[in-house]
Amino acid sequence: MNDTRDSSPAAAAGASDFSRLALAPHVLANLEALGYRSMTPIQAASLPPALLGKDIIAQAATGSGKTAAFGLALLARLNPRRFAVQALVLCPTRELADQVSTEIRRLARAQDNVKLVTLCGGVPLRAQTASLEHGAHIVVGTPGRVMDHLDRGHLDLAALSTLVLDEADRMLDMGFVDDIAKVARQCPVNRQTLLFSATYPEGIAQLAQRFMRDTQQVTVKAQHSAAKIRQYWYEVRESERLHAVSLLLAHFRPASTLAFCNTKQQCRDLCDVLQAQGIVALALHGELEQRDRDQVLVQFANGSCSVLVATDVAARGLDIAQLEAVINVDTAPDAEVHIHRIGRTGRGDAEGLALNLASLDEMGSVGRIEQLQGRESDWHTLAELTPASGAPLVPPMATLQIAGGRKEKIRAGDVLGALTGEAGFSREQVGKISVNDFSTYVAVQRGIAREALQRLSAGRIKGKSVKVRLL
Repeated sequence: MNDTRDSSPAAAAGASDFSRLALAPHVLANLEALGYRSMTPIQAASLPPALLGKDIIAQAATGSGKTAAFGLALLARLNPRRFAVQALVLCPTRELADQVSTEIRRLARAQDNVKLVTLCGGVPLRAQTASLEHGAHIVVGTPGRVMDHLDRGHLDLAALSTLVLDEADRMLDMGFVDDIAKVARQCPVNRQTLLFSATYPEGIAQLAQRFMRDTQQVTVKAQHSAAKIRQYWYEVRESERLHAVSLLLAHFRPASTLAFCNTKQQCRDLCDVLQAQGIVALALHGELEQRDRDQVLVQFANGSCSVLVATDVAARGLDIAQLEAVINVDTAPDAEVHIHRIGRTGRGDAEGLALNLASLDEMGSVGRIEQLQGRESDWHTLAELTPASGAPLVPPMATLQIAGGRKEKIRAGDVLGALTGEAGFSREQVGKISVNDFSTYVAVQRGIAREALQRLSAGRIKGKSVKVRLL
């Protein structure tokens, strides 16, 4: 490992224009069309050496622009006329793999016929095998499913030029280190390896020593402007912690809140408390089946759920737009984890709210957070919290699940057409439509949910009757 550079926003500011990079004119035009005005700090720090073919360890949080950083690097090395897998991106979860696939496809729009295949669990192997047989340039997948295809001889990595390990620390947490090692052994020795990680535990250095050469390390300090994210701290006794969350929600009334707990049991308990008060809250933790996890995430992302209660491990890799508030129900034991948690709000031009609960036992952790942020905490009392309205928080939307998805050739436009055509609803009454392999989820205004359910059930999509249920 020969180079460590700290890339603060100030350091990167002088070189934040994509046109400074060795990128083709059509790539730059596509970035402009996609709304990429200037590089984020992690892009400015990692893209120049990555485009030179260097191996890189980059430490950056979710939402920092890392997907575009490695996406542009791997596309620059790609030869679209060669039908072989030339880039492999390993991700810890199916949701992250789907997000990464979507982003790389957008970045690849300017290039000729780049084919990408996503390989994750929860989907039959047969369909994925057929996709690989038709030829792919880029594979994005989870380690276990990628190993499955390698073991069965469906996936050939002999032509690979770029290996990306995304959220590498999370993959270590989930026990994927042996699978990663097996995959790396089947890649050419002279490939480029790009490793991205939110934190830098000891295991990352060991991983790098095994699979990487002449590595450059890039670190972007995850800090947030006090003007962008307003933080409030409340001292609580253990017995009043869950009730304090209800007080915060009633006082601040955020439209969407991500509440972090340190344990799965705390997640379940808080969810029960909030639901008993009429708040639409859902829990996200490691014991959920993939199907249930998908449904929880869809409902939170489309405005059908007011509060998502999650553990850190379950929430890693989620990039949720327009999140109004983060509540730290338990203080993060690690100061860097606190920074990553609150950084999920206040994205883009939006302002965010971070509400933190801490008991006397957690003051040591609070001190470490203050040290890392370089400022003292702003303390308030629970007595200051007064309900802004007597009504419980109700999300604006509700979600309908349609049996049938990509495998039945259903597209978002088909669902929108059915709702605004035969069913007679307006475009404004329909929200986000998510099409998965076997299910389609559509958000509709809460007031019309039951009527929309009846009309869709009685009508047709693509000429066929469909089963619909309200989640």
